Amino acid sequence: MTTGAGTAVGAGAWTPDAMGDQSGRTVLVTGANSGLGFHVATEFARRGADVLLACRNAERARAALARLDAEVADSGRRARAEVVQLDTADLASVRRAADIVLDNRSSIDVLVNNAGVMVPPLSRTADGFELQVGTNHLGHFAFTGRLLPALLAGDGARVVSVSSVAHRFNPLDRENYQSETSYSKWHAYGQSKLSNLLFALELNRRAGAAGAPITSVAAHPGVSDTNLWKSTPLGGSKLGEKLGGVVNKALGHPSDVAAWPLERAATEPDLLGGEFFGPDGFMQWRGFPVHVPAAPHGYDPSAAAWLWARSVEWTGVDFAALGSR
Repeated sequence: MTTGAGTAVGAGAWTPDAMGDQSGRTVLVTGANSGLGFHVATEFARRGADVLLACRNAERARAALARLDAEVADSGRRARAEVVQLDTADLASVRRAADIVLDNRSSIDVLVNNAGVMVPPLSRTADGFELQVGTNHLGHFAFTGRLLPALLAGDGARVVSVSSVAHRFNPLDRENYQSETSYSKWHAYGQSKLSNLLFALELNRRAGAAGAPITSVAAHPGVSDTNLWKSTPLGGSKLGEKLGGVVNKALGHPSDVAAWPLERAATEPDLLGGEFFGPDGFMQWRGFPVHVPAAPHGYDPSAAAWLWARSVEWTGVDFAALGSR
């Protein structure tokens, strides 16, 4: 499948200049009010795409839209962008947001599943799921499934699921996936990011088997200098936040550069699907975006099948449209 107007370039050399013109394409980015999602949305808008910023907080979304408009205007374009309210921690919000998109867009060319939370205290979503797997994976699973009619209507849609180096922490924990018996915030975060990767690969396999014009890939930013690190043990105090900022800048890269693997995954032409993009530097922490290997358990078909079945059961979204083609 060929999607996007990007330009293939040599490993280690990719920058957003390779994205090419994106006019006429519809791009939806979740969690687009800040950080990685904002930069991805802005780069697409700067290149002429019709961009939907799917965000939980309406006030922050409006501020992000105004900032995006200003940045795109500086490049000599008028942004085509609007906000859709979406909380991936609430399946009712997921359903409403998908319905609004389907009512207003005939097709979606690129879906970037980026919204997420990182290492909070034990919490549950509106539907009773552990907050990290519920927000980071299950909400996106349901949102993607509900948007299938628009994805199938496009000329080779691309779905990008945002994972993390944290997918390496542990294999899928089927006995304690929803933190039913114990909770470790880092373990749960790693499970959610492994789930993003497993979902991306399984969606691509199922789309291919159904002959559906969808390519599913995954990407991770490496270590990104965003606000998420404030949730880590270094956050919570002025001294800790200052130290965390220094450490994060030393190990990682700015959020606009950290977004490059997502942007390459969304626009690289002639992908087969199932590719994983991340930085090319030490430990995949920073660098130019390239194809990167996942941990071996990221390719476990048994884990992917189990996760898909449980995700259908928990969300009530079955991706039936793939089987009706």
